[in-house]
Amino acid sequence: MIQRLPSHERKTYVLDSNIFLHDPAALFAFEEHEVVVPITVVEEIDRFKKDQNENGRNARQFSRYLDKLSERADLAEGVELDSGGLLRIDLVEKVAPEWTWASDSQVADNLILSVAHKLHQEARVAGRVVMVSKDTNVRIKANALGIRSEDYEHGKVKTDELYTGQSELTVAGEVIDDLFRAGEATVPDLVSEEGDKDAEHVVNECFVLRNAERPNQTALGRLHEDGKVHMVRRVKEGVWGIFPRNKEQFFALDLLLDDDIKLVTLVGKAGTGKTLLAIAAGLAKSADERVYDRLLVSRPIFPLGRDIGFLPGDIEDKLNPWMKPVYDNVEFILHSRSTVRGKQRAYQELINQGLLEIEPLTYIRGRSIPHQYLVVDEAQNLTPHEIKTIITRAGEGTKIVLTGDPYQIDNPYVDATSNGLVYLVERFRNSRIAGHVTLSKGERSQLAELAAELL
Repeated sequence: MIQRLPSHERKTYVLDSNIFLHDPAALFAFEEHEVVVPITVVEEIDRFKKDQNENGRNARQFSRYLDKLSERADLAEGVELDSGGLLRIDLVEKVAPEWTWASDSQVADNLILSVAHKLHQEARVAGRVVMVSKDTNVRIKANALGIRSEDYEHGKVKTDELYTGQSELTVAGEVIDDLFRAGEATVPDLVSEEGDKDAEHVVNECFVLRNAERPNQTALGRLHEDGKVHMVRRVKEGVWGIFPRNKEQFFALDLLLDDDIKLVTLVGKAGTGKTLLAIAAGLAKSADERVYDRLLVSRPIFPLGRDIGFLPGDIEDKLNPWMKPVYDNVEFILHSRSTVRGKQRAYQELINQGLLEIEPLTYIRGRSIPHQYLVVDEAQNLTPHEIKTIITRAGEGTKIVLTGDPYQIDNPYVDATSNGLVYLVERFRNSRIAGHVTLSKGERSQLAELAAELL
């Protein structure tokens, strides 16, 4: 039996429209408290329901949730939720008459705030009513009216606490010796249960092992499912002409080239080599080793700054500017490979042979992608729902690599803490078929590294 809070202990959360465009299940995220949805929010959400994008899907799901709840009771009177909370729609349709600053009384934000203001006055208890919005200006107005306001925190990941996928351990000298001699070594107390988010160290975590007796001696290893730390592979001949330049890139390549790891996430600032390493590893596994049928590289379409409008030509011509960063990486890899092996190949040759495919994420819904090496670039622009859509496209024998920088986001509906990439990192933190590395050292150029640090 659900234990319901007494009415005097129950808080009232008034939810803004942008909450449901971000997460329609927010209706059920406030446990045993009261959730109030202003009728203006329902009107605003209705305008998005025909959109063929994430906002449209969330708007339609929001409407389905409300329709299902309306079968239980009158939404205006309130519907008891399974969590013990209460949901109701408030029908206030005008702002308070004393709000002379509200020049347009029909502005949706002001109508939504008027609901919170009315409930706040009725409650007469500071903090009992909370205005929840992802709109900073709405929260500022609520605060000015004496109403407690909050951002929607459900599902957010604190970036300063984000799992980095790597640690440094001081170990006995014989552990280092075993690692160099046998390629593996036992380090006590490292193994944890799968899915244990509180574990100090997890499977597929990478380590810099430092000799306790000789601190200058180090080795790079990764914790495997057998409970032992295995030596990170040495890529003496490079991967399609690409050579790792720092420990993080060694860690990343070790995960990218391991066929038992089906999901890899690479997070880092611009110039750390995330996309370059992922594509190089994908080409090695697809074109050389033939472990996968092809390398499929994709990215969401979001412009930096103002869009340039409609582009002429066929679908390939229209997509070329958006996919240009991917082509640049492939061309760099092919040039590096020709420098090492003396033979230049054009990426169009790889495309014609069916070994390489580059396309936007727009068309991935509904697909099944078996036996492919899928690289998703700029994944920080995706929502958790879009990330789920991508991962669930993976067919038998497919490996998925997602790269991105949580601090360079062009999608207005996600931020550094709520985007799908950091959400995925935390959810798969201790999965035996997933690995993660945060790259911090820029290797693109001295200028690019300095700009990333100073600007």
